[in-house]
Amino acid sequence: MPAEIGQPAPDFTAAASTGEQVSLSSLRGKPVVLYFYPKNDTPGCTKEACAFRDLGAEFAAAGAAIYGVSGDSLKSHDKFIQKYGLTFPLLSDADHTLHEAYGTWGEKKLYGKVSMGTVRSTFLIDAEGVIRGVWRKVKVDGHVEAVLAAVKVL
Repeated sequence: MPAEIGQPAPDFTAAASTGEQVSLSSLRGKPVVLYFYPKNDTPGCTKEACAFRDLGAEFAAAGAAIYGVSGDSLKSHDKFIQKYGLTFPLLSDADHTLHEAYGTWGEKKLYGKVSMGTVRSTFLIDAEGVIRGVWRKVKVDGHVEAVLAAVKVL
């Protein structure tokens, strides 16, 4: 069952690009933006990551932490962060456990071909660990601004 608004967010522990293990329970006390994206250094994913980077100060001013999640390795995350000057941690979910807990791993269709992959999605989790916003099948243009607006009204 995918994670939905009003439900407790599924807890997790994942390897972060910072070199530490991050758990959702350790982030209680502040809002968390958890966004799932398909692959580092691809056009849509780069545009989304850079939009979060560019508005990072506004998210921080609202007290929110940003975490990106993909199936990429930590080494790939490090290269992506350095190349684009990303200012927030990326979590590695190579076995898709976190994706499955949030309902972001599923069938995708591209040019008539069906495959399994990340469904670009974002979750806004409040300071108590409850999901307050869900965006699925995200279109990148304007998305980060919409998430920021939701953070500001928490």
